[in-house]
Amino acid sequence: MKSTARWLLAALLLSWGAAALADDFTDTVQLFKNAGESQQFFNTAYAYVVFPNVGEGAFVIGGAHGKGRAFVQGKHVGDATVTQVSVGFQAGGQAYSMIIFFEDKRAFDEFAKGNFEFGADVQATAITASAGASAGTTGTSAGASGGKKDATTAGKYYKGMAVFTIVKGGALYKAAVGGMKFKYKPKSS
Repeated sequence: MKSTARWLLAALLLSWGAAALADDFTDTVQLFKNAGESQQFFNTAYAYVVFPNVGEGAFVIGGAHGKGRAFVQGKHVGDATVTQVSVGFQAGGQAYSMIIFFEDKRAFDEFAKGNFEFGADVQATAITASAGASAGTTGTSAGASGGKKDATTAGKYYKGMAVFTIVKGGALYKAAVGGMKFKYKPKSS
């Protein structure tokens, strides 16, 4: 059991370290702009939060962490973190990029109150073929292709939010229960 705990701690530290080093928000936004239908959300969304690198590791108990930035009409307005703890049948690790679009000011304000958590009804639309284990946002579908830039996706807002992910690498087998928790901090003037 001690070796399992050490392995999990090492995987999480590596994931968090990788997330902390990722500061290339421009490239990540460009990937989402080039990835099928998610491009259209940049034209209609009130705001979005982009996480260039979310690292996830698991062996029965799992965790994920990433740092992001919030943008309202293209202007950086704050910073965010995402953390996830899950328990269930799972093993492995992966890294992915994630973007959350907010349809209107009300939806973004709910997120920006500080602590925000996704319920079980909010899921992400996977954009790459390697993301086949991810599910689509309720009421949507997702197709997949071999590359990040030519992927086909379909998505729509659900409760004012639309979430997309691009898997960067790794392999994670997961049948787990756990929600994502976000913290938001407005940018200092």
